[in-house]
Amino acid sequence: MTFRPILAACALSMGLALPATADEDPAIAARQGQFKLYSHNFAVLGGMAQGRMDYDAGAAQVAADNLYHLTRLDQGRLWPEGTDSEAVDGTRANISIWEDLDDFVEKFGALQMAAESLQDVAGDGLDEMRAGVGAMGQTCQACHEAHRDEAS
Repeated sequence: MTFRPILAACALSMGLALPATADEDPAIAARQGQFKLYSHNFAVLGGMAQGRMDYDAGAAQVAADNLYHLTRLDQGRLWPEGTDSEAVDGTRANISIWEDLDDFVEKFGALQMAAESLQDVAGDGLDEMRAGVGAMGQTCQACHEAHRDEAS
């Protein structure tokens, strides 16, 4: 056997042994896209709540409506087993999601309820919106503490 086939075989076996990356998995890319949309809309509400931007009832309502609808997207295909941070580079999804799926589903249900409550008050005034933003932020934080890895 010559050196070139041996090198090719080693390179192929090393490539197969490396973990997949999030960029290669459409489910991970889709859920990360969904989280970016959460963040994009929540930033508007958070900016208003923190006084970094003026309260605008219309913009607040649009952002809250978007969050409500985003939380209603079917999650079934976004969380296949084997797409956790231990198996795939580039994701922060902790293996605990699949090990304690009931808790993860419960926390996602709380997010849905908080998004609905925020939607109900976002256009009603700054104080009402702030309360809704705080409640939704707490649901996000609870899930992140339980099921999201720190940034690497």
